[in-house]
Amino acid sequence: MKFPADKTWQRLIQQAEGLVGFCSNRISNAANLSALVYGVDSTPGPFQGNPACVSIELGNGVCGTAAVSGETLRVYDVDTFDGHIACDAAARSEVVVPLFKKVS
Repeated sequence: MKFPADKTWQRLIQQAEGLVGFCSNRISNAANLSALVYGVDSTPGPFQGNPACVSIELGNGVCGTAAVSGETLRVYDVDTFDGHIACDAAARSEVVVPLFKKVS
């Protein structure tokens, strides 16, 4: 699978910041971010596969690692990610964007 060049990712990040910068609704933001990522050529779409893990501990797998680091992770080949959790055996790559609830 071919992923977009870094220039495309930078543009995607700018667009994402614009989308979520004015809205505090996490569900709306997640939906818009998924739609944005889905629209980029050669980029995997939002999760719409087989049933997958419902709960992943912090620090485990790609999702748990992204949550702890607070950074977006792009894993081109999940077999090369140490500690990958095979929730869906058909998944070959992952893009994980951690979303956090703002505590008042």
